[in-house]
Amino acid sequence: MNALAPPLPLETAIRRASGALTQRQNADGHWVFELEADASIPAEFVLLQHFLDRPDPALEAKIAVYLRRIQCKTGGWPLFHDGAFDLSASVKAYFALKMIGDDPDAPHMASARAAILAAGGAERTNVFTRIQLALFGEIPWRGVPVMPVEIMLLPRWFPFHLDKVSYWSRTVTTPLLVLMSLKPRARNPRDVHIPELFRTDPAEIKDWIRGPFRSVWGHAFKTVDRVLFETEKWFPKALRQRAVGQAVDFIIERLNGEDGLGAIYPAIANSVMMFDILGYARDHPHAATAWASLHKLLVIGQDSAYCQPCLSPVWDTSLAGHAIAEAEGDAAAGVTAANAWLRSKQINDVVGDWARQRPGLAPGGWAFQYENPHYPDVDDTAVVGMLLHREDPVAHADGISRAETWILGMQSRDGGWGAFDAENNKHYLNHIPFADHGALLDPSTSDVTARCVSFLAQLGHRADAPEMARAIAWLRAEQLDDGAWFGRWGTNYIYGTWSVLCALNAAGIAHNDPAIVRGAGFLLETQRDDGGWGEDNESYKEAARGLYHRSNPSQTAWALLGLMAAGHAHHPAVARGVAYLQATQKDDGEWDEAPYTAVGFPRVFYLRYHGYKLFFPLLAMARYRNLRQTNTPRVAWGF
Repeated sequence: MNALAPPLPLETAIRRASGALTQRQNADGHWVFELEADASIPAEFVLLQHFLDRPDPALEAKIAVYLRRIQCKTGGWPLFHDGAFDLSASVKAYFALKMIGDDPDAPHMASARAAILAAGGAERTNVFTRIQLALFGEIPWRGVPVMPVEIMLLPRWFPFHLDKVSYWSRTVTTPLLVLMSLKPRARNPRDVHIPELFRTDPAEIKDWIRGPFRSVWGHAFKTVDRVLFETEKWFPKALRQRAVGQAVDFIIERLNGEDGLGAIYPAIANSVMMFDILGYARDHPHAATAWASLHKLLVIGQDSAYCQPCLSPVWDTSLAGHAIAEAEGDAAAGVTAANAWLRSKQINDVVGDWARQRPGLAPGGWAFQYENPHYPDVDDTAVVGMLLHREDPVAHADGISRAETWILGMQSRDGGWGAFDAENNKHYLNHIPFADHGALLDPSTSDVTARCVSFLAQLGHRADAPEMARAIAWLRAEQLDDGAWFGRWGTNYIYGTWSVLCALNAAGIAHNDPAIVRGAGFLLETQRDDGGWGEDNESYKEAARGLYHRSNPSQTAWALLGLMAAGHAHHPAVARGVAYLQATQKDDGEWDEAPYTAVGFPRVFYLRYHGYKLFFPLLAMARYRNLRQTNTPRVAWGF
């Protein structure tokens, strides 16, 4: 960034950003940008190939370049750009590089090994990493919690049932139950192992599952785990076979073509391994389709490659569409083309897992990915619905109506919305040993709830309507002492606060309402000296809310959009923020943004949406221009 460079005229900056975004639109109307996580998934992809004895040396060499490039200077690998060392990601990255052929005595490997050992060694990695290690024989199976496949046969009233966990947990866990029960061994054709990463011989370790536990539930569940470990070998074989069959049936029903089970990497990878150990030939339609769906996630460049956690075309298209609509008008050609593509992706004929909690509710949502009909996303559905309504509420009336009905039906009893399921809030389940990541559930969150309020308000639902009143009351209760709201799916308090301020504005709440005043105050107080905003992913741990050592384009845009929704389009802070975006825009109309500004699971898994740095700044600058031109204090749209 050149902070001293005079910014381009606002209209020029908007035109260049809009042109850059339009150039990236596909011929059929949709956008899709890269979605990047940490070292774990590309490393797991390498290990999967060697589990199956299907190595691809040319591809692995490119993945190795990527893994070396994102390694920390201190030796290991972080969960996000400029983040702290993470033990589990580092063990998987080291294992993958050694599997590819990197010399363990090479400087980058030696420094990684030293960092891993200093952090407690591979024996102190998280559960999912230890499962990977057990599959390769690096640790005994007693090193992971017991998760018998007979879980598939439990009745719904039982305290643990797959209907009680999130969609991502359900799709990842079901094939994993088969793997953990059958306990296969990786083929590992190069016979690569990593004993050097353990501080204690795995055969001698007794305390694989240990505290600190987050509650008394943790102690109770550890006792249950010990009992299961001693008794699992006595489970009847016929019962196990029936449970495996039920798991396979669940997966085949949701195999989802070349978009894969759940359309997310971990679930797809586990399904690939499950089909393999059950004896499916590589050319069997189910096995071949699952294998192909993994390769759809690869980003292969000239020199390097990595594997994405999933694809985000519906999300990217809806967000880009809002930016183009704000910059060029609601009927812009790019918006019309985007909406035509989005309409083709609405899920109208598949009753997904969400119906277990909402039987009789008609489908009508959108998934996050190209195809994922069993798992539509509430957040995507609200944002797409707002874009359709913005362009032409009459032409899109049927699609909007189905989305409205589905969103209303997915509201939880607490007044909020989760991302994929309703009433997914059995918090005691986050304390089982298997859930050491603490992300087994999909409860109501401020950002998703805000998006639903925005959507419904844009359709004309009044703030005093029962569904709106309950949601707004829930959002008010979630506001923190400093005025911020937590951001579950974006980093973090800036994201959550922007989302809720947009919702309250859309619902017609007065701008002098204490909640809006306090929310805007949080954003004003966290503006940086250069005019921008930035927030560290460490704010999901102990770092200060809304602060970072640099400003980021996407987070600056969120703060600006939040302040404008709060009635501050004419505030000097907003002018300074827009000037920051103008000054940091590149000649091609885009922005640079290396930091990750989104999250999969707080404290565990973070995301970098490559499109965020383009469509959010464009949306913010165009909205600023539009509000200044019309001299109105209220944003007309929900998003």
